[in-house]
Amino acid sequence: MKTKNLVLSGIVGAIVNFLLGWLFYGMIFVDTFDQPDSGATPMVMIFLGCLTGSLFIAYIFSKWAQISTGGTGFKAGAIIGLFMGLQFNFFNLMDPSNSYQTAALDVVITIIIIAIVGAVIGTMLGKLES
Repeated sequence: MKTKNLVLSGIVGAIVNFLLGWLFYGMIFVDTFDQPDSGATPMVMIFLGCLTGSLFIAYIFSKWAQISTGGTGFKAGAIIGLFMGLQFNFFNLMDPSNSYQTAALDVVITIIIIAIVGAVIGTMLGKLES
């Protein structure tokens, strides 16, 4: 594993993660999920969260799982997304104002986003290795 490949795959994955988050949470389901004040949205922190998650997935794929195709990246990403979505939403459901329906939708969105990010990272790792 080359560190350069891991970092490049993670950065591309972070960009895809950020854009898909904007699409799902900022455009499609904007009325479903609470939105921060428009001027107060810390985009840098959101991107850093996307970067951290994508680098972690790239590390898992390259170091532990040897994933280097879009198909296997998609499948592994979907599984990772399921567990990430469940973990986050179990914590969110401690607040009685959060609903089970919104939490379930968020888990599905997380699975979709992380599966696509996994496919992109897997494809990038495969292309960079060859």
